Amino acid sequence: MSQSTLSPSPTVLTVSPTLTAEAGRIAAYVRLSKLRIGFMAVVAVAVGFALGVEAVWNWGQFAMALVGVGLGAIASSVLNQCLEVTTDARMPRTAERPLPSGQLSLAEAWTYGLACSALSTITLLLFVNGLTAFLTVATTAAYVGLYTPLKRYSPLCTVIGAVPGAMPPVLGWVASGQTLDMSALTLFVLLFTWQFPHFLAIAWIYQDQYRRAGLKMLPANGHPAVVGLIAVGYAAVLIPCSLLLRWWGLAGSVYAATALALGVWYLVDSIRFAWRPETSSARRLLKTSLVYLPVVLVVLTADHLWRLN
Repeated sequence: MSQSTLSPSPTVLTVSPTLTAEAGRIAAYVRLSKLRIGFMAVVAVAVGFALGVEAVWNWGQFAMALVGVGLGAIASSVLNQCLEVTTDARMPRTAERPLPSGQLSLAEAWTYGLACSALSTITLLLFVNGLTAFLTVATTAAYVGLYTPLKRYSPLCTVIGAVPGAMPPVLGWVASGQTLDMSALTLFVLLFTWQFPHFLAIAWIYQDQYRRAGLKMLPANGHPAVVGLIAVGYAAVLIPCSLLLRWWGLAGSVYAATALALGVWYLVDSIRFAWRPETSSARRLLKTSLVYLPVVLVVLTADHLWRLN
């Protein structure tokens, strides 16, 4: 008997084409959701909630606030992409997104986005409070209904877009049971001012792609001096705005020192960008902005909770 007769036949595993297709569709929905942006929104909500809690944490309400606002953030991202299929297809950085690449249909995306928004509203109404639900819906409406279409007509879209972008910590604050007071306004202003150097750096890096897509993201038609001065102005204003949280008693000296140091760093890199408006200086400013915000939020929360205990 030959050796080949005695050898077992190798087992060949095959994957069903249907299974592969479904896995691809799930991956497309995940990419459409922009979970990284949603995660940052949820972190900011958690910060606002932690700052607002005065006595015992309601962990169930906290969890539902994160779920509800997280679904709202996903809805905003998805519906935004529904309105920007044409412009996304014109830019290399967005052309492979699920909608312009044809991985998902526009009808599927609209259904998914609206379902996420509805689930967000229901979750917040039932398990958190009406104010949080209303503000979350308003945030989505402002982002999708105002910011997204305005990008085609005016660089003021950055100002409009910074409003919903600054809402997550405020949503966390009111979810904890607080009202729209000066502390909520201070949290809003912190994120509102932080966004301008951040988004101007992004707009500068991708200005050619934005221009080809017909999106007006830079003020003064991208004049370097104007763009640089705006970045510097907001970075400078951010420093005293961030210290207001110490003034209102939401944090102590550790937070104040951290916010001051990082604020000066952010300002210095904004000045460097204004002095030499190049892709390299814009990328440096963008990286600094991505360090500034999470560190400031983490230290703010830790300092606040430490002082409570």
